[in-house]
Amino acid sequence: MHITSAVAALCIGALAKAAHANTSETCCSALGATTLESQVVYPDSAAYKTSISSYWAENVQLAPTCILQPRTAQEVSLAVSTLVAADGGVCKFAVRGGGHTTWAGANNIVDGVTIDLSLMNRTTYHEKEGIASILPGSRWGDVYETLAKYNVTVAGGRSGVVGVSGFLLGGGNTFHTARVGFGCDNVENYEVVLANGDIIEVNRDSHADLFKALKGGSGNFGIVTRYDMKIIDDDKLWGGIVTYDNSTTLKHLEAGYHFINNLENDPYASWIGMWGYLSVIDQNIVVNALEYTTPVAYPAAFDNFTTIANTSSSMRVTNIWNLTQELGQAPGYRDIFVTATFVNNLDVMKRTVDIHNRIPEEAKAGAKGDDYNMYTMIQPWPKLFTDRSTEQGGNVLGLDRFEENMFQVLFDYAWKDEADDVLFHRLANSALEELTAYSKSIGADNEFIYLNYANSTQNPLSTYGSESVEYIRTVAKKYDQTGVFQTQMPGGFKISAVASEGKDEL
Repeated sequence: MHITSAVAALCIGALAKAAHANTSETCCSALGATTLESQVVYPDSAAYKTSISSYWAENVQLAPTCILQPRTAQEVSLAVSTLVAADGGVCKFAVRGGGHTTWAGANNIVDGVTIDLSLMNRTTYHEKEGIASILPGSRWGDVYETLAKYNVTVAGGRSGVVGVSGFLLGGGNTFHTARVGFGCDNVENYEVVLANGDIIEVNRDSHADLFKALKGGSGNFGIVTRYDMKIIDDDKLWGGIVTYDNSTTLKHLEAGYHFINNLENDPYASWIGMWGYLSVIDQNIVVNALEYTTPVAYPAAFDNFTTIANTSSSMRVTNIWNLTQELGQAPGYRDIFVTATFVNNLDVMKRTVDIHNRIPEEAKAGAKGDDYNMYTMIQPWPKLFTDRSTEQGGNVLGLDRFEENMFQVLFDYAWKDEADDVLFHRLANSALEELTAYSKSIGADNEFIYLNYANSTQNPLSTYGSESVEYIRTVAKKYDQTGVFQTQMPGGFKISAVASEGKDEL
């Protein structure tokens, strides 16, 4: 019998796929042979389907061979130890916290096990210590709701649906960053499960190198099973969402430019500028999220924004739980984030919105579906943020090497029809490429990429600077000597994917 080379290749590929599937089933069986048996769920179960459907973006709702739903750090430890030992150490797994990342494979897997931490979602307030202990499957809305009973809060996410773990491990920009640093700067202690199954407490006095590396270094070291965060007294603030006609754009950009350069004069103020095209109404709008992190209405810091005529406003004195319920897109869409950082320059801001205003026309010409939203967001990223981080002990984001005030752009496109995946990925990437090229042409570019907004096509860790990169690499090698979190857990941004400067990679 004779077969062509092409047919042979197909047969070999099919056999390899089958072998991989068998390996994944063996890994699930290994978990099922432990005391975790009742917490391993399969595709035909309601728990499995609920877990998959709870991911925020539909395009990341992959189908793992099985899902493990642990409830304690000890169960996470047993799971990691089992998966590392099973089948010669080839078991692939993913780790999911809140499930808000927008690219497929970051926190889920196809042939393998997803460790779903969503049942570990409790927040405990320790009043005497001034600490909130937060479990990794929590979302910020749940955290804030619990802490609101005590009129306290923490420096966390600005949308209630965002998960705690990914946010903090990627740095975490908050309403409070100008006063207390990033979210990660406010973690006082981590409970971490290492690749060998050990459970350790990580803080300034114990495993201090890992303590710093976890502040922006993502999932390169282990699985964090508890975050102990510093409390901020009084969770009341003045804020809300204000909408405007797109014709007011220039006034907002001028206001935003000056706001960034003057934030140090009133660090209680926070601004997010959003330009949104909504296909269902075929309209471009301007939206400001204005927050003042103490309950004072119409502070002078917002004068340049509040004098602009608006079409609606939800500004009020409230608590952070209430405020974060209205921020963030609805679930049920497919989504892409791409991001970049720029020197605070009004011309770059103008070009950002020019691109935003033009891109919807390309979408209308090519989209097969009729329900999609295209947001372009501008957010302050001033040197003040880094100064506050340094005061708190520092992190590994590497921002201290920049002296300029900066701002960040996020292109966030969401659509319903899977047939439009290629179109919206192309549009988002082309928008970012055009803006980046323009910024370089006028000397207003910056290399930093915020990990929490990055797409799989970007490499944010490589933009932290050589010192931070090598620090993360060294710490990852020390605490995960066999590279479990580089190879067996393939999702997320890996330090092993960053080119090494004359040193061995993981």
